Amino acid sequence: MEYGILSIAIPLLTIALAIITKDVIVSLMGGIFVGFFVLNGYDPFAAFIALFDGVINLFSEGWIAKTIFFILMVGSIIRLLTLSGAVDSFVAYLSQKSKKIDSPTGAMMLAYTVGVLIFIESSITALVAGTVAKPLCDKNGVSREKLAYICDSTSAPICSLIPLNGWGALLLGLIVSAVDAQVIAGDPVSLLISSIPYNFYGLFTLAIVLGVIFLNINIGPMKDTHPVPYVASKDRSHVKATPYPMLLPILVMVLMVPLGLVLTGKGDMFKGSGSTSVYYAVIVTLIFMYLYFVLGKTLSHKSYFKGLFEGISDMIPVGFIMVFALLIGKVIGELGTAQYLAHILSGNISPLFIPVLIFLVAGITAFSTGTSWGTFSIMMPIGLALGATMGLDIPLIIAAVISGGIFGDHASPISDTTIISSMAADCDHINHVRTQLPYAMLGGVLASISFIAAAWISS
Repeated sequence: MEYGILSIAIPLLTIALAIITKDVIVSLMGGIFVGFFVLNGYDPFAAFIALFDGVINLFSEGWIAKTIFFILMVGSIIRLLTLSGAVDSFVAYLSQKSKKIDSPTGAMMLAYTVGVLIFIESSITALVAGTVAKPLCDKNGVSREKLAYICDSTSAPICSLIPLNGWGALLLGLIVSAVDAQVIAGDPVSLLISSIPYNFYGLFTLAIVLGVIFLNINIGPMKDTHPVPYVASKDRSHVKATPYPMLLPILVMVLMVPLGLVLTGKGDMFKGSGSTSVYYAVIVTLIFMYLYFVLGKTLSHKSYFKGLFEGISDMIPVGFIMVFALLIGKVIGELGTAQYLAHILSGNISPLFIPVLIFLVAGITAFSTGTSWGTFSIMMPIGLALGATMGLDIPLIIAAVISGGIFGDHASPISDTTIISSMAADCDHINHVRTQLPYAMLGGVLASISFIAAAWISS
C-alpha cells in the first residue's frame, strides 16, 4: 500500500515536535504512534499495541540489543574515568606539557584530531573525542554545544572518507550486490575508492569545522552558547599529571573494534559485524578498567561497581531515545518515505541534476529516519539503477548517496551519532541539534553546488 504524502508528513511531524517541545522521547513516541495509526488502518488501539510491542520486538534483533547495551556501558566507562581521577590527571598533564593545547583552539583541535584519527566506528569516534576533550574545553571556555558539534562532525564524515571499517563493509556490500545483479559494471572496491573525492558533504564538513576552530565562526544559535566551568574533583588537591589512566582504557576500546571486525568477519574486516565489535569492545574495556583501577588501588571493588551502575543509570534516557529512534526508522521504512520521495522528484529531469537529486533525497531520508546506514541500504540500489539507466558516472552517484546519508544523519535530532555526540559532550540534546543545524545546512548547500558542477564536468 502506498501512503503518499503521509510518508513524509509523519517524520516531519516527529522532528517538529522534538524541536518545539524539546522532549525527544515524547516526540518520538508521538510520531511512532501516528505512524502505526496510519499503518493499522487508523485504529488507535492497534496503534497503541503496535507501539509498545514494537519496542519489545526490536530486541529480537541482535545488533539492536548490542547497540543499546553498548550505550549503557559507555556511560559506565565515562563515569569510572571521572571517579578514578583519570580525567583530572589528563587535564593536569595537558596543561603542564603544552600551553598550545591548553587553550580554546588547542582544546577544540584535540577533539578534531581525535575524531579524525579514530575512524573505526562513528559512535566510538564521537565518544572518544568528547570524553578526551570535554574537560579541557570546559577549562578553556569552549561551550559544550561547540564540542558536541566538533564530535558529530568528525564521526560519520571521517568514517565515510576512510572506509576501512564497518562503513566500508556495508557500502562495499551494497555495491557488490548491484554488480552481481548486473545493474552496474566494474570492480566494487575500485568504485568505492573512486567515489571518495566526490564525497563533498564529508569533505566540506571537515573543512567547516576547521574554520569554526581557527576563525571562531559562530553562526545561528551557536552565538548564544555558554561554556560550563571546569571543576576539578574536590578530594584531589594533589592530582598526578599523567595521561595513562585516561588513555589506556580508551586505547583498549579503540583497538578492540578492528580486532572484533576481523574476528567476526573470520579474518576479513570488511565482513565483520560492527555492532558485535563495539559491544565486546566496551565489555573488554570495563574488564581492563577493573584490573587497572582496582588492582592498582585507585578504586576499591565497591566503588568500581558503584560507578559502573551509576554510569549505566546516566545513560538510560539516551538508551530510550535510541530505542524509539530505531523504531521510528522502521515505521518510516514501512511507510515507504524514500521510495515516495524518489518517485515524486525523479520525473522529467536533466541528467545534470540527477546526482544532486540523489544527494537531496538521501539527505531527506536520513534526516527523517535518523540513520545513514539505513539510508544507504534504501537509496544505493535506487541511485545506482537510476545512474546506470541515464549513463552517469557511477562513483559520483555512490558519493551522492553517501554524502546525502551523512548530511541528513548529521542534521537529524533522532540520529544515533547526534545522540551520542550530545552524550559524549554532556550537552543538552536539543541544544546540540539547534546549534549544529546551520553548519550542516551550509555544508549541504556547498555539497549541492559541487554535485551539479561535478555532473557538468563529467558529462
